[in-house]
Amino acid sequence: MALPSDRIAEDLRGQVSGDVLHDDVTRRLYATDGSLYEITPAVVVRPRMSADVEATVRYAAENAIPVHARGAGSGLAGGCLGPGIVVDFSRYMRRLLSDDGDTVRVQPGIVHAELNRRLAASGRVFGPDPAMTEVTTLGGVAAVDSSGSRRLVYGSARKQIVGMNVVLSDGRTLRTDASGGEDRTASEMAGRLFGLLDGSRDLIREHIPRGCVNTSGYALDNSLTHDWVDLTQLIVGSEGTLGIVTELTLSTSPLPQRVGSALLTFPSLELAAEAVQVLLPIGLAACDLIDRRRLSLARQVDPRFEMLLSGAAEAILYVEVFADDDAALMERMDRIVEAMRGEESFAAEVIVAETAEDRQLFAEASKQLVSALHGLKGVRRAVPGVEDIALPPAALPQFFLRLQETLKLREVTASVYGHAGHGQLHLRPLLDMTSRADVRRLETLASDLYDTVWLLGGTISGEHGDGLSRTPFTSRQHGPLVNVFRSVKNVLDPAGVLNPGKIVPAPGARMTHALRTTGRERFLAPKPTTPQAKPPETVELQLEWSPLEAADAARACNGCGACRSVGSEVRMCPIFKYTPREEASPRAKANLMRGVLSGELSATELLLDDAKKVADLCVNCHQCRLECPAEVDIPKLMLEAKAAYVATNGLQRDAWWSARIDTLAKYASRWPRLANLVMHNGAARWALEQTIGLAAGRKLPDFAARTYLHDAATRKLHKPPLEDEKIYYFIDTYANSFDTQLAMAFERVVRRHKVGFYAPGDQLPSGMAMISQGALELARRTAARNVAKLAEAVRDGYAIVSTEPTAVLALTHEYLNILPDDEDAQLVAANTFEACHYLWRRHVEARLQLDLAPLPYQVAHHTPCHTKALDIGSPAENLLRLIPELKLTRLEKGCSGMAGTYGLARKNYRSSLRAGLPLLTELRSGRHQLGSTECGACRTQMEQTAAIPTIHPIKLLAASYGLMPEVKSQLAALPAAVG
Repeated sequence: MALPSDRIAEDLRGQVSGDVLHDDVTRRLYATDGSLYEITPAVVVRPRMSADVEATVRYAAENAIPVHARGAGSGLAGGCLGPGIVVDFSRYMRRLLSDDGDTVRVQPGIVHAELNRRLAASGRVFGPDPAMTEVTTLGGVAAVDSSGSRRLVYGSARKQIVGMNVVLSDGRTLRTDASGGEDRTASEMAGRLFGLLDGSRDLIREHIPRGCVNTSGYALDNSLTHDWVDLTQLIVGSEGTLGIVTELTLSTSPLPQRVGSALLTFPSLELAAEAVQVLLPIGLAACDLIDRRRLSLARQVDPRFEMLLSGAAEAILYVEVFADDDAALMERMDRIVEAMRGEESFAAEVIVAETAEDRQLFAEASKQLVSALHGLKGVRRAVPGVEDIALPPAALPQFFLRLQETLKLREVTASVYGHAGHGQLHLRPLLDMTSRADVRRLETLASDLYDTVWLLGGTISGEHGDGLSRTPFTSRQHGPLVNVFRSVKNVLDPAGVLNPGKIVPAPGARMTHALRTTGRERFLAPKPTTPQAKPPETVELQLEWSPLEAADAARACNGCGACRSVGSEVRMCPIFKYTPREEASPRAKANLMRGVLSGELSATELLLDDAKKVADLCVNCHQCRLECPAEVDIPKLMLEAKAAYVATNGLQRDAWWSARIDTLAKYASRWPRLANLVMHNGAARWALEQTIGLAAGRKLPDFAARTYLHDAATRKLHKPPLEDEKIYYFIDTYANSFDTQLAMAFERVVRRHKVGFYAPGDQLPSGMAMISQGALELARRTAARNVAKLAEAVRDGYAIVSTEPTAVLALTHEYLNILPDDEDAQLVAANTFEACHYLWRRHVEARLQLDLAPLPYQVAHHTPCHTKALDIGSPAENLLRLIPELKLTRLEKGCSGMAGTYGLARKNYRSSLRAGLPLLTELRSGRHQLGSTECGACRTQMEQTAAIPTIHPIKLLAASYGLMPEVKSQLAALPAAVG
């Protein structure tokens, strides 16, 4: 590849309507996927239409530049990585083009789960179900012929793909299912391939595995008919090496009428594997195997599994059956129980799902346990590479015996999960890939295991493709058939530019080439001993942690892509959800920091605008930290990145006022009438938007006539109370300067319970706005002062309580990052509570008064991201359910989109509304009389477009106690809900 990346990008921008990116940061973000590998591309193209793909491929062929198609980048074999042009379909080409009933036409970037959500409305489903359904794109499914747990019913992707539009290496597009002479290019290619393959039938029969599922190599046996070559069957599973798919036509299936499931426990893997042979004739839809190691992790993650599964279980099978009616379902489930508890007595336990909740738990167990290994701590991680073995199901018991022998011989610990019903095993050895010895051990282990697999009639790849990890072994698996693969590629890709190095091995290729750097290697390497040797350039860290600690934090991200989920089942990243582009994903932030810490990116990169743009896409909501399978602390990594930029460049104009919003509100509160006049004046708001970037369209709450702390001082609440049980009310800016009614409601509820209430007037806000902007020195000073005062209060017997979840998160989490090893900070964190949580704890201890009056209203409750980040459950929702006649609806519509001060800025205003659109739409539906949330910022967003008010749960509780007549009056004026 002779042309430099900037020249390639410049040339392509004149030919492509989509994005053409070549800055160092973007290239690093696309250098990895869910595999062990790392290859920096020259350019990234994000096409908007098929013509963009054609132009890109044509240009690449003319200039001998490799092209690598990419979807979500969640593959485990490195199939989408390469040094040339990466074509990312997930940004723009993700539409459902048409739905014709039994078939649908889609673009390759559409997410698998999103397609099935749309199909479910008409009672249909695209059957193949990869584990990463919320992330995986249909282009990725086609590229590796994915199948998943329910292959026993639906088969793999190739069975469900009717046809495709495919761009060849010369830029021409063919339709794979065109009949007769409809597509000359397709007819020409099919004819040439038939002439090539017709004479190789004996070779194909001899070297392609037939007793097991197989996606290694090209599917010559499926594509070669008696007189033709089926191009659809050939392209599916070819990993973008024969053509680039720009459109797919898929067949769909009816959703099952009835679903039954059970968990079966066994004392050994071998016995579980033997049981599979007994179960298969019953007609299973799924049969997944999970080993003891993952079971142990599951018990740690979810206590329900601790109660459900015996600690003596060495393996479990998750089995699932479909039926047309209840009688047929019961008959199949009875057969499963009888087979497992009969004379052979295979299973130690048979736990049948009795309810819909049980079925959901069992099904989720199968998928969640797959990701449980990502959360392992320490230098050894569960690595892919040999994770796609497939064997004839009958050979599984023998394979498990040999597997244990091999692992002992190589001194490797591993975990096994798989789709035992069709012989697919996902093996994950625990290795330290920064250790040269473990790198060699992985390759040796692969060779040993594959020898056993081939001996038993299996394959090295059952559904994840060959990629970089298995292509070096394809010659050993397929023998002389590899030369036929090479000839097939020469017909469809004579230029050799389509994802080279996959399926057809390059000379000298090894599975340990191009391994991902972690940063650990750099900091563990011996220091230079000669005077002439210069130490490697390193970034100056702003947080008080070592470069090795920072590198380990970034390295914890394995690239699985779970953070790219856009489903309502998880919050994950609200910014990525409304703008699904790689740089918005939490994974991108980890890759950015890993690149800098490993030296792959310059240490000065964090000080430049390209890196800042990526860092600013983190709004510090903490949902990725909470929901990431590997528990990667992206907010901490991004605090480091933002702080590095601020330390060198200072705060930009909009960030400057955002970081100091508490101080600005404090001064504005001194003249509330004037401040409110300004906030409601169109000309003044326009001027503020033009000068400091405060969005003119944002509805803001009015400043209170006087602050709560000023009012509390007049009632002597700034003096220490005399009660034995007492709280220190750590008030936030919202309750102090705007919604003083909230602070008053909390005060009255607490004092009603004979608890001392202390609200000192000299306290500072939490400083979370400073932290979110990376203004670390400002935040440190604020945190140090707060910690000193609050630690003294704790020693005096106070519990620290705040009505703002963001303030609580700052005290319990963020302060520990910016004041590490500070015993006072740890003391404060251990004794700080969110207000609803504090009151709910009293209820659990039977110390909350329950003389609550009815509130007959329909309330829609939104749990803020920062409440979720506290990992305290749903105390506000629990409190509201105590109020008689209150009809509560939990809104699972994701983030409100406000994200603290993010939604106040002009540049983020529309993005903020788009991020919160599902929630705002529900509030406008008319089904609710009022909204409820604990967060002041969320309330601001919820009232931005909805006609109904949003009221804090504490105020509703106080109204029910009869402590807030003004709130009761507000409720009495509400119109009735619709429906």
